[in-house]
Amino acid sequence: MNFKQMKNTTKYICFLLFLMMGIQQVSAQDVLEDYIDLAVKNNPKLKSSYAQFEAAMRKSPQVSSLPDPTLTMSGLGRMIETRAGAQEARFNLMQMFPWFGTLEAKKNAANLMAEAKFQKYLDLKNQVVYEVKTTYSELYSLSETIQIKEEDLQILESYRELALSRFKSGGGAMVNVVKVDIGKDAAITEIELMKEMLKPVSIKFNSLLNRELQENIEIQDTLKLPILPLEIASEENIDENPLLKAIEKEQASYAAEQTVAEKEGMPNIGIGVDYSIISKRTDANPEGNGQDAIMPMVSISLPIFRKKYKASKEQAQFLLSSSESEHEAVRNELKSMLAMTVYEYTKAEKLLQLYNKQLVSSGQANKLYISAFSNATGDFEEVLRMNQDILMLKTQRIEAVKNGFNAAAKLEYLLGGEENSNSEINKTP
Repeated sequence: MNFKQMKNTTKYICFLLFLMMGIQQVSAQDVLEDYIDLAVKNNPKLKSSYAQFEAAMRKSPQVSSLPDPTLTMSGLGRMIETRAGAQEARFNLMQMFPWFGTLEAKKNAANLMAEAKFQKYLDLKNQVVYEVKTTYSELYSLSETIQIKEEDLQILESYRELALSRFKSGGGAMVNVVKVDIGKDAAITEIELMKEMLKPVSIKFNSLLNRELQENIEIQDTLKLPILPLEIASEENIDENPLLKAIEKEQASYAAEQTVAEKEGMPNIGIGVDYSIISKRTDANPEGNGQDAIMPMVSISLPIFRKKYKASKEQAQFLLSSSESEHEAVRNELKSMLAMTVYEYTKAEKLLQLYNKQLVSSGQANKLYISAFSNATGDFEEVLRMNQDILMLKTQRIEAVKNGFNAAAKLEYLLGGEENSNSEINKTP
């Protein structure tokens, strides 16, 4: 193989490696999305909430339909004589009609309440997505911290060999070896405790997905912080939150209920027909002898007992007033949460930049301390201290990533879910 062929082969291999890394990164990003889709599909709370919405949708046909017509049949045991003959049977059919606009008002109120149920379902869905993301980030944090501490165990083992070698050569104290052993024991215990902590967090995660509690969970090797534009902190953005929309729909429904109460206080009008079967007279033959009688009828209800209509209207007014106060309280709470969450995200972002910078400097200093100790010009205590500082910075960096990711997930919830916040916070560099 000549040099040109080797060069082309190398380029091809590099391209394949780059492509595989890209595919792996995309699949890693898809892992959490797949879990979210599974939770939205299977979570029992969501199923219950959606069933309530479906039930509320069935209310509209019930309240917007006319009352059933009334059919009255009379069989006369003793026939009543009329001029045209004796009555043998009588039928009365009556249909009542509510006051104009009553059925439409009832339908409107029911539909608005159903829309409120749907918005509550969306809010619960966003809560479930938020819980899945934060629980997943906790699993990520634990897994990454365990990995870092296990790597640190290997580093401590190399330090132990270095300290033992210096002791055997007469250039160091045995206490340095003992200090390393103390650090290793502490690290082993911390790793065991975190592995134990993985169990309840995994159970919580699987329960959100409504699957076997011991099901294996795939943890991606990195979490990315979405870019957060400054305009995200605007208070107007929280108006898309489904919880606020649900309260607004309830307010509109209560206003419609007031209209319903007014309409129900008006008379109902009935239209019907009365049909009598007449037998022929045998003793005479008057005009219309034996002809059945048909008589149109109109009736009207008299809503003279007004207390129930007044109470119904006042009930809707109080519910509307309560809903307005609730809307104001929830919006104030969401505004407060939005401001705090933006701070938490900004804090995590700045700390992450700091830890990355400090890790580079600490790594350089650590190499210098190790070199100095190896040349019998440095203190082993400084080597251990710097290694502990590096370990702390690595764990703090993981914590910052987790906190920033959780803050972004909370912002997504506050802004009304992924479909409303995609253009704002769900952009990755």
